[in-house]
Order: sequence, then C-alpha cells, then structure tokens
Amino acid sequence: MRDWRAEHERELTADGLDDEQEEPLPDPRVIDLVLRVGELMLASGESTEVVSEAMLSLSVAFDLPRTEASVTFTTITLSTHPVGEQPPVTGERVVRRRTLDYFRVGELHTLVEESALGLLDLEEATTRFNRIRRARAPYPNWFITVGLGLIASSASVMMGGGLIVATAAFLATVLGDRIAVFLARRGVAEFYQMTAAAVVAATIGVALLWVSVELDLGLAAGAIITGNIMALLPGRPLVASLQDGINGSYVSAAARLLETFFILGAIVAGVATVAYTAMRLDVHIDLDSLPSAGISMEVPVLLGAAGIAMAFAVSLVVPPRLLPAIGALGVMIWVIYAGLRSVLEVPPVVGTVVGAVAVGVVGHWLARRTRRPVLPYLVPSIAPLLPGSILYRGLIELTQGTAISGMLSMVEAVMVGLALGAGVNLGGELVRAFQHGGLAGAGMRGRPAARRTRGGY
Repeated sequence: MRDWRAEHERELTADGLDDEQEEPLPDPRVIDLVLRVGELMLASGESTEVVSEAMLSLSVAFDLPRTEASVTFTTITLSTHPVGEQPPVTGERVVRRRTLDYFRVGELHTLVEESALGLLDLEEATTRFNRIRRARAPYPNWFITVGLGLIASSASVMMGGGLIVATAAFLATVLGDRIAVFLARRGVAEFYQMTAAAVVAATIGVALLWVSVELDLGLAAGAIITGNIMALLPGRPLVASLQDGINGSYVSAAARLLETFFILGAIVAGVATVAYTAMRLDVHIDLDSLPSAGISMEVPVLLGAAGIAMAFAVSLVVPPRLLPAIGALGVMIWVIYAGLRSVLEVPPVVGTVVGAVAVGVVGHWLARRTRRPVLPYLVPSIAPLLPGSILYRGLIELTQGTAISGMLSMVEAVMVGLALGAGVNLGGELVRAFQHGGLAGAGMRGRPAARRTRGGY
C-alpha cells in the first residue's frame, strides 16, 4: 500500500498533469468519513497510535493526497494537501464523551481493513460506519452493570471470601455504580461519582465486618472492599497511557496517566474516609487478617481469576466469542505470577512484569491470528493482578497511624500497576519485532516510536 501510494502521488504532482487536465480536489465525503471513524475509535477506547494508523489507511484507500493525521487525548485532526496551487484542507473533531465499547472498536477495525483491501467503496464504507455507530451492543445495559458486580464477587472469591461475602461484594458494587449513574445524570463530575461508588462499597464492607465481629461469624468482610476497588481500578487508561507514551504520543500519554491518577485519587478518598470513620467508631480492622489471594493456585482462586477477566471483558463490551480466550489469559497471568513468587521467590513487581509480558505476547498473537484489535484481549486479562488488596492495605495502614508502611504499600500498588501496563506493551513490541510486514498507514520504520534520535538505521 505504501508503494502504491507513493506511485499514485507522483502521478498527481503538477509535472505529471497535462496542461488541460484539472487538478483534483479532495473529496469532502472522504475527509468526513476518516474523521468520524477516528473519533468513534478514540471515544470507544482505542489507543492514539492505532487510531492514527486507521485514519491513514482510510486516506490511502480513498485517494486523499499527502495526508497527515494528528490524534491527541480529545482532538482528532486530518490535513490533506492537494497538488498544484490548491490550499491544504484540514478538518478536526473533538471527543467530548467517552464510552468504552470494544465491540465497536472491533467492527471499526474490520471496516478499515476491508476498505484498505479495496473490498468497500466510499458509499459502502459510509453505510457500514453509520450501521456500526447505531448498532446495539452484544449485551444489554443491565448485563454490563452485572459485569461490574461480577468483577467484585470474583475478586472476593480469590481473596478467600465465601458465598455471603461474594454476594455482598456484588450488591455493593452494583449499588455504587447505580449511585454513580444517578450523580452523572445530575451533572456531577466523574471524580465524585467514583468517590461515591467507593464510599458505598466500603460502608457495606465495614458494616458486614462489624456484624461478623459482633456475632463471631468469621467472615472475610474486607474482601468486599477489595473486590470493589478491583472493579473501579483504571486498568484500561493505565495500559493505554503507557502504550501512548512508549509509542511517542506524549501528550495523550500524559493526559491518560493523569486520568488514571485522578481515578485512583477518587478511590483512595472514598475508601479512606470510610476506614477513618470506622476507626473512630471503634470498628477494629486487623491488619493481619486483611484479605489477599497471596500466591495460591487452588481451584477457587483460578476460577476467580478467570471470572475477573471475563467479567471485566463484559464491562468493556468485548464480543462474547472472545470471552473464553480472555478467561484463559486471566488464569495464565495468575499462574505465572504465583508460580514465580512461590518457586523463585521473586518480588511482586517482577512476577507482575513477567506475567504481563507473557499475556502481551499471547494477546498480540491472538489479535493477529483472529484479525481483531489487541486491547480487548489485553485489558481484561491483566485484571487478576490489579493491586486492589495492596491499595486497600495501604489505606488501612494510613488510617491506623502507620504512615510509613501505608505510603510504602501505596507506592507498591502504583509500581504494580505500571508494571502491568509496561509488561503488556513489551509483549506487543516483542511480537512486532519478529513479525512480517508493517503497520497499514506508516510501516515499521514510520512509527514515531521507532524513529531514532541518534545516528541512522
């Protein structure tokens, strides 16, 4: 496609035109389609590099000359420069609303691929895009909410909680999500929505802990809070931020990373408020009995890992046919992590990186084999290692006066999160290093992340 594009643009230069031949102008319908496809891909959760490559592929497929695409966290710009003395034409769209929807991302990838292969003309591509934009998700809205609750209940099972704790974690997370939706409809900022959801789940967890202590039930009620933290943790923006940064999109990377830390701040504010209130009310939270899956590879823990990954995928609207593979990847990352921790006694960050790299390699291989986007495989699969229990321990330590231990736990949670994002990205780079062919729009050497700052190729 790059050779064809270069030859085609040489034919469109002023030297290649007859004196009586009119200079072609870009088709505004193509510009509109490319911008709208890029906008919907970015709003649905795709990384900026992939969005840029998709826009360049469409511009090649539909004969836009000398095209440049610029994608940031919220803005998409497309510029095309006609031949001769015609001025350049530039269009821009702003993403004002984000709704994570990997079903639409996959359909848009198929649209771009078929257009690039010449299987769709402009009218057919526009019709297909409008159909994708209006299409219903494979899950009803209530089932996506259920998916959030299943993340928390699966995490509580991994942490040793029984049926009562798993049910309470499910109800607490769903209730917190509904309260967040109510606040969103009232125009309340997302930061406070996340804080409210964390407060609701933490309150239910502390209440069940008090009942368990008073009645001597022996319930691992703290797993409710841990499960809710796992459901709220920003796995998708964390992975996307590190991908954008390593790929050279520094503005988008900084914005996504800031979004990640704002979400973490909302979770910390909500849980810490409830934990401090509980301490003032003499509800004792024993640090030695905080829930943690440790390095266990028992059947309930493995089932919990698979459940977290698949439930996370449902909340991201991943197509149902991908769920078994995602569940297997969730089990794989936990087995690698727990195996390294138990056999080689490596630190948690090292086990996390190795597991994430393995998932990155397998996820990118599956994406290439199935010709699907890679993020629907990667983002849910790292969910079992999200540092929910570490973050919860750090918050409890801070509220109980052990500030140094609490800060160390918080730093460890951030390091584990960054290790997950960097690991899956490294796995993708390993696959890219040995693959045949390059990216559709720019090629392997045309990647911003591949350009050398010293010397030459």
